Amino acid sequence: MVSISAPNSVTSEQLVEGLSAPDSARVLDALAYATEAYGDKQTFAGRAALDFAIGVATTLAFLRSDAETRIAGLMFELTMLEPDTAADIEPRFGKQVCDLATGVRQLIRLRALTQAQHGSAAGRGKNAAQQAVAQVETLRKMLLAMASDMRVVLVRLAACVTTLRYFAELKLFNEMTREYGKETLDLYAPLANRLGIWQLKWELEDLSFRFIEPEAYKRIAKMLEEKRMMREGFVSSAILRLQTELASAGIQAEVFGRPKHIYSIWNKMRGKELDFTALYDVRAFRVIVADVKTCYTVLGVVHNIWTPIPKEFDDYISRPKPNGYQSLHTVVTAEDGRPLEVQIRTNEMHSFAEYGVAAHWRYKEEGGSNFAGQKYDEKIAWLRQLLAWKTEVADAVVGQEEIQREWVEKLKSATLDDRIFVMTPQARVLELPVGATPVDFAYHLHTDVGHRCRGAKVDGIMVPLNTQLKNGQTCEIITAKGAPGTAGPSRDWLGTGYAVSTRTRSKIRAWFHAIDMQETLAHGRALVEKSLQREGKTAVNLEALAQKLGFAKVDELFLSVGKDEFSLRHVEQALHDNGEVVVPEDAVLVGKSRASSVEQGAKSGVLVVGTEGLMTVLAKCCKPAPPDSIVGFVTRGKGVSIHRATCKNFEEMRAKSPERVIFTEWGSTGGHDTVYPVDVFILAGDRQGLLRDISEIFSREKINVIGVNTQSAKGQARMTFTAEISATAQLLKALNVIKDVSGVLEARRS
Repeated sequence: MVSISAPNSVTSEQLVEGLSAPDSARVLDALAYATEAYGDKQTFAGRAALDFAIGVATTLAFLRSDAETRIAGLMFELTMLEPDTAADIEPRFGKQVCDLATGVRQLIRLRALTQAQHGSAAGRGKNAAQQAVAQVETLRKMLLAMASDMRVVLVRLAACVTTLRYFAELKLFNEMTREYGKETLDLYAPLANRLGIWQLKWELEDLSFRFIEPEAYKRIAKMLEEKRMMREGFVSSAILRLQTELASAGIQAEVFGRPKHIYSIWNKMRGKELDFTALYDVRAFRVIVADVKTCYTVLGVVHNIWTPIPKEFDDYISRPKPNGYQSLHTVVTAEDGRPLEVQIRTNEMHSFAEYGVAAHWRYKEEGGSNFAGQKYDEKIAWLRQLLAWKTEVADAVVGQEEIQREWVEKLKSATLDDRIFVMTPQARVLELPVGATPVDFAYHLHTDVGHRCRGAKVDGIMVPLNTQLKNGQTCEIITAKGAPGTAGPSRDWLGTGYAVSTRTRSKIRAWFHAIDMQETLAHGRALVEKSLQREGKTAVNLEALAQKLGFAKVDELFLSVGKDEFSLRHVEQALHDNGEVVVPEDAVLVGKSRASSVEQGAKSGVLVVGTEGLMTVLAKCCKPAPPDSIVGFVTRGKGVSIHRATCKNFEEMRAKSPERVIFTEWGSTGGHDTVYPVDVFILAGDRQGLLRDISEIFSREKINVIGVNTQSAKGQARMTFTAEISATAQLLKALNVIKDVSGVLEARRS
């Protein structure tokens, strides 16, 4: 197997290898255009830009990418040097090529912004934890372009390896090459691994290692060269013996030596604290067969010839790696005691191992290729690979569990089509819903930035605040001057087109709710103070007065009065009452009783059996309602008091005066609109929002609540609601729903 070589003398045949005639013509047209457009321009590293572009395109051709990807490889550096040329690319080569070139330019621009940010932070003594945060931020930025089209990443990887080859060719060893190698090793090599592009992954690792640890690289390379003759002789004889055994068994297979990768060897020596001579995979070869069954047959032959080392066997066929890699790996001991690694796989597995995801990116259609029709499940697999890649990189950062959890949760919550990523001018990336506007962006930056937002620039151009943002754009928020809290949002932002995010809308509503609360508080305070002036009690302790009336704080009293939920006559009563103030039920009313309520004089609908014209009153102790089983008790001067048959008060009265009991039943004179007040008792674990959740259920069931009384002690809330119902069936339905509310322990009719 031959690794990718640097394109010293690239031919047009190499650039179009594997493409159809129409696609080949398009690539050659792009080459001619690039040759003229680049002229004598140079890259940031001082290389001829045309040579660099051809090198990238050749690497992409080796990876069997489609025509659009190869053309983008030729063009993206041109958009870096002259951004205006992007407008000329789309009409000539199509939107896909233009989008790919723009995406690669965007990734490189993000890299430049990140490096500038890191440099300024380093001058302030940035510590390791902050650097880890910056690295995760960089990973998030890469997701920005990757999620939309994976070919952007393929071009970026090809550009990285092309640049590193140039550094190696010139033998450049300086701070620039070291930093470039470190960035590649930290970010791009793991990504190539996760995408399954092993050819690029190995070369990226070896070249990066060469510039990061030049002495270690030279030492291992020298050891490999010194042992080469002896090693090649040993491997050749082992291959010949295995080929003979396989031929005898009637197995067709391709057997060849596997190249050694210096960075991999150094990693194993360092990680396992092994000497160079103790490494298993320094002597290794591969066996390629037709199908999976034959893989295991070959494994049996290998283990029959040589002695296997049990702990060094891995079955990646039945248990593939997260990136889809499949192969059988075994280490055996030869007759002279030296270890030998053997990898066994099918042709399809080998193709995937060589080219990875890139091998599946070609969709042929009558002389062309189509990437837009990529299947949904392939995108799902892509996100899983991203997650695994992120974990692989960030797990090496000690003490960054919180960062890792945040990233995992973001990926879990993100979908493929409803999220965008937008940057601040400082290269911070925010995740927003599709259709998000600068208003959403401002509130995601900080609540106060959102409140003070007065304008926005997108990619340096002023835009209206209802402009929909797109993936990869840079947004700058222009804020109102003054101290935080002195400016606020516009109510128009709650209209159509300004605030898409639920988070944004809730923050805007919270602002106006706080304003309304302040106005209500001021109104309530004015009413209470006016009442105190009328009573000549302006020197009274307001906190003590509030507590006397059952409020924890005086502001709660003001709010309740301002909302007309608490009558000022109770305040006046408390001012003249030296004892404990008993607040009547109507002090905690949360709604008005309906006109058809029996409380408001509506007919009760009760018939007294055998008697006409007697006045009936529903007892307040048990509050009966249809179709409760009821009985009557003749009172002195107040007609017949109607009780539920199970009422304890009625049982006591019947025991004392059984002759005054009278049989009653529900009739139809009350009308179907008549409602009856009933009491509901609820016991629950005290928590914020409990009252709201229960009130919403009453509202949903169309039950009017006219009174509520709550008491909290030792983490438990005891709540009594007075509700108006037309029949008990309506209440039973509501109670069943209330019992399912979080924290509710008991819900019953009193």
